[in-house]
Amino acid sequence: MGMNVGAAEEDEAISAINTTPLVDVMLVLLIIFLITIPVATHTVPVELPRETNQPRQTKPENINLSVTREGTVFWNQEPLTNATLVERLKTIAVIQPQPEVQIRGDGAAPYEHVGRVVLACQRAGILKIGFITEPPPRG
Repeated sequence: MGMNVGAAEEDEAISAINTTPLVDVMLVLLIIFLITIPVATHTVPVELPRETNQPRQTKPENINLSVTREGTVFWNQEPLTNATLVERLKTIAVIQPQPEVQIRGDGAAPYEHVGRVVLACQRAGILKIGFITEPPPRG
């Protein structure tokens, strides 16, 4: 604490700011941060998988379904309703070996539209579903 030495009247206000409590609080915060940072950086050593994107060849027997941003589903170039889609997928599901269904969803389409196509594939018994995407930029 500060001590005022000299002749000062008792009615006079002290205009100096006492910085001792501020320094004490800052020192405590610094010590807390120095103690907790090494604890936060130590994690369980785990080898994370590496991202690999291998382009696949499209086989003629694969089914290409396109989903527009409005929700219209196309089988190759032919538009389909949801009921027609399920019926056509059921006829494809019994073929051995079962062809892969590749879904090309518009990037601006809500996931609900693509989800309906995935649900139709599930109901029809399709086991292989793939999503066609743009390759990431190189570099």
